[in-house]
Amino acid sequence: MKRFRTSESVTEGHPDKICDQVSDAVLDDLIRQDANSRVACETFVTVGLIIVGGEITTTGYVDLPVTVRKLLKEIGYVHKFGFCYETCSILNAIGKQSPDIAQGVDVGGAGDQGSMVGYACSETPELMPLPISLAHRITRQLAQVRKEGILTYLGPDGKAQVTVEYEGNTPVRVNSVVIASHHTE
Repeated sequence: MKRFRTSESVTEGHPDKICDQVSDAVLDDLIRQDANSRVACETFVTVGLIIVGGEITTTGYVDLPVTVRKLLKEIGYVHKFGFCYETCSILNAIGKQSPDIAQGVDVGGAGDQGSMVGYACSETPELMPLPISLAHRITRQLAQVRKEGILTYLGPDGKAQVTVEYEGNTPVRVNSVVIASHHTE
């Protein structure tokens, strides 16, 4: 039985990935300071604006503008890309966790925690399905050649899509690869 599986991965400068990295940076910083922190942090990115919001219970503190600007600079968002770590607006919409949710978490409950579904497989050393593993490798390479100045026309925002043809459960060939990474001046 022939079938196709497609996966995509985005580079570190893609808006979805920026959001993940900002939320993760807030979580990591708070957990370093207070291992009992409860962090429900979401991020939204649009032209010239980053909004970080959610509900947090912690004894720690994150200097949100410093954290966000440092991350954006590391990613490579400087003036030439139309979105700049130095001049973008950062809106802090983080509040204290609601007492109802805290009660569910404080006394053996899971509160409003969600669950994720995924799977591991033996197709790759990473134990990930081959299409996503290949897409991740391509986007990591895109970021590397951009940062090293090998392909100077690339911007931080990019994406790779990989489709793999399977016969039964065995991957037999990569059917298509689409790569997009750009910048505007």
